[in-house]
Amino acid sequence: MDKIVFQPEGEVPAAFYVLEQTTIAGKTYILVTETEDGDGEALILRDTSAPEDADGVYVVVTEETELSAVAEVFSKILEDVEFIEEDF
Repeated sequence: MDKIVFQPEGEVPAAFYVLEQTTIAGKTYILVTETEDGDGEALILRDTSAPEDADGVYVVVTEETELSAVAEVFSKILEDVEFIEEDF
């Protein structure tokens, strides 16, 4: 499982394991978690970087309609994953 480190400006770097990646309507999404094995909280991130950018720029998907649609795609790709929505 790939591990990536996010380095937000002015914040402590955070490491995540990438569970899956998909592209929907030309937008790339990744499903990440802080734990390598077992149950854990997951985030869906959307790549907002330009093709010429050297580094990826990701934002957490929080808009309910987009989040539900992308979560459904990931649940079909990863049959053993169950999403439980939590309040943001």
